[in-house]
Amino acid sequence: MDLSTSYLGLNLKNPVVISASPLCEEIDNIRRMEDAGAAAVVLHSLFEEQITLESQELDRRLSETAGGSAEALSYFPDLTTYNLGPEGYLEHIRKAKAAVSIPIIASLNAVSSGAWVSFAKSIEQAGADALELNIFTLQTDPQVTGAQVEQAYCTLVREVASSVRIPVSVKLTPYFTAMANIARQLEQAGARGLVLFNRLYQPDFDLEALEVKHTLQLSNSYESLLRLHWVAILYGRVNVDLAVTGGFHTGRDVLKAMMAGARVAEMASALLENGISHVGKILAEMQAWMQEHEYASVRQMQGSLSQRSVANPNAFLRSNYMKVLSSYALRA
Repeated sequence: MDLSTSYLGLNLKNPVVISASPLCEEIDNIRRMEDAGAAAVVLHSLFEEQITLESQELDRRLSETAGGSAEALSYFPDLTTYNLGPEGYLEHIRKAKAAVSIPIIASLNAVSSGAWVSFAKSIEQAGADALELNIFTLQTDPQVTGAQVEQAYCTLVREVASSVRIPVSVKLTPYFTAMANIARQLEQAGARGLVLFNRLYQPDFDLEALEVKHTLQLSNSYESLLRLHWVAILYGRVNVDLAVTGGFHTGRDVLKAMMAGARVAEMASALLENGISHVGKILAEMQAWMQEHEYASVRQMQGSLSQRSVANPNAFLRSNYMKVLSSYALRA
C-alpha cells in the first residue's frame, strides 16, 4: 500500500502527523513517534506571551544594574545562554532535527505581529521544515468587528509568510462567519496550508467552591465531523493544502479525512490516551481497509468524498440540515 502524501511541499510517507502537545517537548518522545510510523511532528507551541515575558525580564534585569558600579556588571544576564523560553525553543528545534529524519514543523501561538516576524526567521534558521501559525484571539470588545479580526489575521500571516522561505500554515478556529472567504484571504496572504480546526479549552464552574476552573478534555472521533465537513467544502475551492486536527483517533478517521480532501491528519489526544505506539495501529488499520476495498494509494482517494466530487453536493448544505432534523423521531 502506498500511504504517501504531500503537505506544504514536504513529501511524507503517510498522512499521520503528530500535532502540537506536551508530548513533543521531549526529544525521546519525538524519536518514538518516528519509530511508530509518524510522518511528521508539529512541535508544542511557543506563545507570544513567552517572547514578551523574555523581553520584559531582560529589560528589568538590565535596568537594575544601569548606573551601577563596574562590579555590578557581573549581574548582567549571559546573553549567550539566557533562556526564558524562546531560545530554548530554538534549541529544541535543532535537537529534534538532529534526532529524527522526519520533518519538524514549528508552532507559534500568535495574536499580533511584531516580534513574530523576527522570531519566524530564527525558527527557519534553527532548521524547522515549516511553520504552523496558531492564531487565536478572544475578542470581547463590542467595538471590534469581524472584518477587523480577519484583517488582523491576514496582516500577521502576510508579514510572517513574506519574511521566511519555509512554508507557513495557519491553524484556524471554526468561528468565522464566512469560512470559505477567510480561507481564500489567507491563501492570498501567503499561507501554504490551513489546519482545521483549533480545539479551544473552555473554563468550567465549580458550584461548591464558586470558582471558575480550567479543565482539559481529550477529543473523541465525533469531533472530527466538523473538520471533515469544512475540508470537504473547501477542497478545490482554495489552492492550499488542507490539514485536519481534533477528533482523529483511528485509521478509519484518517481515511475519512483523506476522502474529504485533507493531505494530512494531525493528532495528539489519541496518543495521550493510547500511547505513542498507537500510531502503528492507525497505519495498520488504514492498510487493512485499503486492501479490503482495493485502494492502491492514499492519493487515489484524496478528495473523493469532497463536495465537488459526490453525487449529492447538498449533503454538505442547509438542505441536509433540514432533512436530518426532520428524520429524527421521538422514542417511546
